[in-house]
Amino acid sequence: MYSHGSESLIKQAREIQESELQKFYSRLTKLLQVKDHGHETVDSLERLRLILSATKYTRTLPPELQKRLLSLLSSPVEQLQVLSSAVLRETLPHPGQAENYGQDSNSQLNSHTAALLLSQAASRDDLSALCTQLLRSLECRSSEGSIHSLSHTLPVVNTILTYSPESLTEENITLLNKKLVDWLRYASTTQGCGASSGGFFTGSRSRQPLPIAELDGTVSGDFFTVLCVGQGFTEDQWMNVYAFSMLRHWLLTFHSVSGGAIADTANRLQLSLSLSHSFSNDDRSEVDGSVVSMVSATSTSSRLLPPKERLREKAFQYCQRLIEQCDRKAQRKIDTDLQKACLVEAVCILDCVCLEDASFVYRVFPCIKALFGRLSSDLSFARVLLPVAQFYLNHGEMAAVDCDSLWNLVFARFPAELFNDPYLAHELLRFLRLNLENVQLRVPQYIRHFPNLFKFLAWESPAVVDDFVDLLPSMVTSGNALELLHTLLDLPCLSATLVLQLRSMCLPISDSGGRGLPSMDAFRNPSFRALFLFLLRSEAGSGDTIDRLGTLLDLLSETANWPRVVQCAQTVPILLHIFFNTVITVADKTLLGQVILVMLERSSLLLNIPKYTTEVHRVFSRQLMRLCKLHPSLVIDQSHELLEFAGATPNVYSKQEIYTHVVLVLGNYLSVSYDSRCSVRLITSCFETLEAVLFEITSSSPPPGAGCPAPRVITSLISALAKLASRSHDLIPRVSLFLSKLRNVSRGGSVPWCDDEEDLVSIVTLGEELCALLKTPGVAQSVLNPPPHVTAPQWHQDTNVALPLQLRALTRITQAHTSHAKSQHTPTSPSPYTSK
Repeated sequence: MYSHGSESLIKQAREIQESELQKFYSRLTKLLQVKDHGHETVDSLERLRLILSATKYTRTLPPELQKRLLSLLSSPVEQLQVLSSAVLRETLPHPGQAENYGQDSNSQLNSHTAALLLSQAASRDDLSALCTQLLRSLECRSSEGSIHSLSHTLPVVNTILTYSPESLTEENITLLNKKLVDWLRYASTTQGCGASSGGFFTGSRSRQPLPIAELDGTVSGDFFTVLCVGQGFTEDQWMNVYAFSMLRHWLLTFHSVSGGAIADTANRLQLSLSLSHSFSNDDRSEVDGSVVSMVSATSTSSRLLPPKERLREKAFQYCQRLIEQCDRKAQRKIDTDLQKACLVEAVCILDCVCLEDASFVYRVFPCIKALFGRLSSDLSFARVLLPVAQFYLNHGEMAAVDCDSLWNLVFARFPAELFNDPYLAHELLRFLRLNLENVQLRVPQYIRHFPNLFKFLAWESPAVVDDFVDLLPSMVTSGNALELLHTLLDLPCLSATLVLQLRSMCLPISDSGGRGLPSMDAFRNPSFRALFLFLLRSEAGSGDTIDRLGTLLDLLSETANWPRVVQCAQTVPILLHIFFNTVITVADKTLLGQVILVMLERSSLLLNIPKYTTEVHRVFSRQLMRLCKLHPSLVIDQSHELLEFAGATPNVYSKQEIYTHVVLVLGNYLSVSYDSRCSVRLITSCFETLEAVLFEITSSSPPPGAGCPAPRVITSLISALAKLASRSHDLIPRVSLFLSKLRNVSRGGSVPWCDDEEDLVSIVTLGEELCALLKTPGVAQSVLNPPPHVTAPQWHQDTNVALPLQLRALTRITQAHTSHAKSQHTPTSPSPYTSK
C-alpha cells in the first residue's frame, strides 16, 4: 500500500503531458551539460525515473539526453551511477547503441553498467555478442586504473552463465578456459603497490614490491592463491580471486564429460598419473613468466592438454595448494574463517573435477582422506566436513575406502552435540535432501540414526520442518515404524529435554539460576537419568518406547508452555500424516495392527499441551478409519483392545474424537461380510460393551470437571448398536427397548447428559428412525449394512446400465426447456432493416 503522498506523485507521473515531458527532457539535458552536478540534477533524475517507471509503456529518450545519461555511468559519484543506470533500464535503447556502448565502455565497466547491458540485451544473440566483447577485453593488457572495470567483467559473465549458458559460444568457452588457467595458476607472486596491508581491503601503502606472504606471516614459496596476503595486490592477483570465486560454477556448467570421452578414461588416467609424479622447474606462465616452486609444479606436458582438461589440472593444483595453506595457523580470527570457507570451496571444486574426470579420484582421495583425519576431531570444522562427506558419497565406492568413520561422525556426533547450530542443521539436512537416493543406498547409518536427526527438528522446528517433510518418508521402514511413531509423538518431550541439557551444561548445580525448576532437578536426578537418556539416544533399536513414559511426562509437565516446546508440538500432526501415508506402503497387516495398538495406547500418553493433544487425536481418528477401511479384518484382529478402549467410560469425556471413531469402526467393520471370523458371540460382546457405556452416560451426570459428552459420541454409539443388532437379530429387542426408554426420558424436559435442546432433539429423532427401521430386520440389515458397491456407487459412469442414458436424456430435456423459457421471456428488439 502506498501512502497518500506517494499515490499523488505516481498519479502526476502517469498523467504528465507529452509537451511537459519534452520540456523536462530539455531542462535535464542542460543540467547534465554542467560538469558539477548538484541537488537539482539528482532530484530531476529521481523524477525522471519515477515518470518512466510509473507507466506500463517503455519510452525512448532523446538521443542527446540518452548520451548524457550514459556518460554518467562512469561518474565518480556512485549516486549518479545508480540513478542513470535505473533510468536507462526503463527506456528502449536506440538502434545499435547498446553494442556501441559495450565496445566503447569496457574500460569503464562497473556493476551499474553491467546491469544496464544485461537488461538491454533483447535476445540470446545480444548476450552472445556481449560475452564476446567482454572476453575480448580480457585479452588486452589494460591501462592503469582498469582493475576496477576488470573486476566486474567476470561477475557479468557469471550472471550470463547462470541465466543463459547457451549464449556462450565454443570460442568463448575455450578463451575463458585459457584465461582461468592463467589467472589461477600464474598470477604474480610479488605484492602490488597501493593496496591494503594484511588483506584485500584495509591498510597502508608500500612503494617497494615485496613477496606475497602466507596467513601465518611467512613468505610464500609457491604460487598466489586467495589465501595469500600482502600490502597490495596486482591486477592478475585480483583476477585470481575472482576466477576462484566462479570456478565451481564454471566447471559444473561447461565441463561435464561426454559419452565419447568415457572410452578414453584409461588413457587419461595414465596421463594424469604421470602428471602427478612429474615435476619441472621450467613451468612458466605465458602471461608474466613467474617461476613456481618444485612442490606443486607440473610437467610441461600439461600444456599438451586441451583447454578444458588443462583447467581441471590447474583447478586440482590450486585446491591442493589451498588445503595445504589451511594447515597454517592464521594470525587473525577473520583469516581463520576465511580458511574454513576456502576449504569448503576447494573440496567442492575437487568433487566437481572428479565427477567430470574419474581419473582424478585416485589423485584427490589421499588429500581428502588426510584432511578428514586432521579435522574430524574438531567439531568447529563440522560445516567443512560436509563437503568431505559429499566427496566420500560420490567417490568412496570407486576408491574402495571405508567410510563408516565419516558417516558415524556426520550422523552420530554432529546432531548429538551441534543440534543448536542452525547453519549446520540447514546444510546437513540440505545435503540429505539433495543426495537422498544415494544416502539410502550407500549409508546404512542414515536410517539407524533417525532419533539423532530429529534433534534438529526438536530444537528449531519452524526452520527445518520442510526438510523433514521430504526426509521422513525415507526413514520409515517395516523394522522401525513403531519406534519412529513413538519418536514423533515424543518430539515435544525431546525438545524440552534438549533445553534442559543445555541449561544443565551452562549452569552448574550450585548456581541459583538452575534451581526452582522441578524438571531440571529431575534431569539431574540419577534415578530418572535413564528416562532422559532414552530420549537423547543417538541410534534406533534400543526399544520402541519406555515403560515409565507416564512418569517422564509428569516430570516434563511444566515445560508444556515453553515456546520452543510449543513450536515443536505444532509440527507433529503434519509429520504424523506423512508417516501414515508412508507406513501403509511398507507395512503388512500385522504391523498395521500394531500401529493401531500404539495409537490407542499413546492417545493418553502425550505431553499435556491442549492443542497438541487435540490435533494428535484428530490425526489418530482419521488414520484409524483409513487403516480399517483398507484392511477391515484389523478390527477382528484387534477387537480385544478396541473393545477395551470403547468400554472405558472416561474415554468418552477425555478422548471424544478418537473414541467416536473407535465406535464407528466397530459398528462398520465388525461383520461377517468383512471377515468370516466374526462370530455372534463377538458381536454380542461388542454390543454389550457399547450398551453399558451408553447407558452409563445417559443415566448420570458428567463427572466433576468434565462437560457433557459430545452429541456425536452418543449418535455414534446408537448407530453402532443398531448396526450390530441388525447382524444378530436376537439383539434387536434390547436396542429397541433402550431407544424407547431414551425417548421417554427426553420427554420429561432437560437431561444432564445434553445441555443443548436442538442436539437432544436430533439424538431422539435418530433413535426413533432406527427403532422404526429395526422393526423390519431384513430392511434394516440392507440399510445399515449396505454392500460396498452400494456405498460407493458409480452408476453414472457405468455404460452397461440405463442410468447414464436416462441422465443424459433428462439433461437435454432440461436444457431445451430452459432455452425455450428464456426465449419467451426475453424482449425482442426491432430489426434495423425494417421500416418504422
